[in-house]
Amino acid sequence: MPTLIVTDDAKDWPSELPEAEVVDAWSYLTAPRFAALRGARLYNLCKSYRYQSAGYYVSLLAEARGHRPLPSITTIQDMRSPAMIRLMGDELEERIRKDLHPLQSGAFTLSVYFGRNMAKRYDTLSRYLFDSFRAPMLRAQFKRLDGKWQLRGVAAIGASEVPEAHWPFVAEAAREFFAGRRGAVRRRAASRYDVAILRNPAEAEPPSDDKALQKFAKAAEAVGLAVEVIGPDDYGRIAEFDALFIRETTAPNHHTYRFSRRAAGEGLVVIDDPESIVRCSNKVYLAELLSHHHIPAPKTLVAHEENVDQVLERIGLPCVLKQPDSSFSRGVLKVETADELRDELARFWKESDLVVAQEYLPTTFDWRIGILDGQPLFACKYFMARKHWQIIKRDAEGRSSYGKFETLPVELAPRKAVRIATRAAELIGDGLYGVDVKQSGDQFYVIEVNDNPNIESGVEDAILRDELYRRLADVFLRRIERRKAGYGGGTNRP
Repeated sequence: MPTLIVTDDAKDWPSELPEAEVVDAWSYLTAPRFAALRGARLYNLCKSYRYQSAGYYVSLLAEARGHRPLPSITTIQDMRSPAMIRLMGDELEERIRKDLHPLQSGAFTLSVYFGRNMAKRYDTLSRYLFDSFRAPMLRAQFKRLDGKWQLRGVAAIGASEVPEAHWPFVAEAAREFFAGRRGAVRRRAASRYDVAILRNPAEAEPPSDDKALQKFAKAAEAVGLAVEVIGPDDYGRIAEFDALFIRETTAPNHHTYRFSRRAAGEGLVVIDDPESIVRCSNKVYLAELLSHHHIPAPKTLVAHEENVDQVLERIGLPCVLKQPDSSFSRGVLKVETADELRDELARFWKESDLVVAQEYLPTTFDWRIGILDGQPLFACKYFMARKHWQIIKRDAEGRSSYGKFETLPVELAPRKAVRIATRAAELIGDGLYGVDVKQSGDQFYVIEVNDNPNIESGVEDAILRDELYRRLADVFLRRIERRKAGYGGGTNRP
């Protein structure tokens, strides 16, 4: 298996490691040979994993390419979240108390290199930290508060930040780690048949209305699951439940992700799982994933500051620009001219180093194929809003108008649309997804895969009615039972 060490600059890693290739981040993101590389192990040693920075995209696109990045995108999210840092296991907390107790200072910083520290007495604590935040090199900040040591922050150590005197130790730790010897963190099993539905009453456009949630609760109770609706303030109660069903619009930089990550860490069955939230929320990842697996999609190019001319040559005008974390038609623009293209790209690049440019395919509607547990659940036509090119039209005051919809039996939807939607969803995971598909003549193209798809009473359930909610409840029940029997592993698949 090829091994890649990715740094901001290849010169940042001065040690000779014959078993690994040192690559700068920009080359990894843009060079075709890395996109085509199969089965690589990747160690992301960029200085910053800031959201939508080059370091962030290294791990994100590595996952899309089938590589094995360290840190994963979920670990990056965990390190950025103070709430996740506070959720360390009892064993790690005890280790901190024991190892730092002799210190007389009020603060302490520990550098962890591939699970080790230069001071042997902190090796065990370093391993525990590495198991909790699996990044090649990290810096942990501790503070003594009321006589008790607490972990207050975790950040990546970039290759460029390693002191020169540390390099012999770092290189040796890397060689040992490349041989493979670290285990996973144990997770405790859940113990009750209770399902929490996360919903925010203040959300203007929730994915499910009250009636739909009532129908799910009724179906769940019929198979022996107790349902309780919880809100953003119930984070500390997650461990009380066996499963979490998120019915609030999700995003990585949001409490929905923290709920999902906490629930998964506690051993709950989770829809939407944290991996699906991260993967579906970023259109750069989706573009790379669909291309890598040869899923039909409109002509797409990941645009950056060095390839604007390629957008004009390969995509043409008009074209659609997509902010990577856009949702509900926000952050998605159609541009008509070269000047407009350059202006809008420059504006988007202030938020993200990479932007999706996609061929504009005019259609009167988009297919939405619902996928649950790898199987088609519903098929809808979402028509474009009146006098608009998207299904949602927003005015200057932020008010929204929608096109009409038509729900069909899955069996009557075009087989090609259902087939490519199912293939695309399987690349994300085994949860609940809404796959948007455009139809142009007899050709079908995946636009995106959405986690947390809308399921509203009278719309997506118009054909299956109560049966749709029973299928959802059955999936939760099977997965909970398998978790209790010890078969859950690290995924949601029953």
